[in-house]
Amino acid sequence: MSRALPRLFCLVDATDDLSLLPRLASAGVGGFQVRAKALDDRDLLALTLRVRDAVEEHDALVVVDDRMDVALAAGAAGVHLGARDLPVADVRRVAPDLLIGVTCRSRVDVVAARAAGADYAGFGPVFATASKAGLPEPLGVAAVSAAKGVLPLVAIGGIDATGAASARAAGAHGVAVIGAIWRRHDPLVAARELLTAVA
Repeated sequence: MSRALPRLFCLVDATDDLSLLPRLASAGVGGFQVRAKALDDRDLLALTLRVRDAVEEHDALVVVDDRMDVALAAGAAGVHLGARDLPVADVRRVAPDLLIGVTCRSRVDVVAARAAGADYAGFGPVFATASKAGLPEPLGVAAVSAAKGVLPLVAIGGIDATGAASARAAGAHGVAVIGAIWRRHDPLVAARELLTAVA
């Protein structure tokens, strides 16, 4: 990982207001994670290229959820892997320069992710969230404290500005959000509040 891991990741789907991306990046959002599970491969690649083009002049990182192939094809900085995706060690072997994040739910998961070659752990859900079906019960900030110190933790799941501050205080490196930006009346104001919380 050659560039600093952002304190704030904004997840992006094709249904979001992509015209705001340059302003979000300019405001200081340092990471954008493309997560668009309904798109076919070509549309996902096109979306990733659009996100990358929108934020790269501000030196923001773009990470693709699940798909190493799309990340490489789009020239994205990294990939975020879940439990059903390619193993971290294989992605690291094929794409040694990609930033690799891994979804983790416990310290044991984080230790395993580090051993496999991951750069950071997407840790959660920390709080209750409706953004993804089938998630376990919220882990709480105590779980963040218990898992810190192995890999940088990016807390996710029901994160707002207050929760972001709590997660940081518990030992998270940063946070990843969806609704805390996209469901707010003014996403730019929301992003600035989050950036203050994780500073």
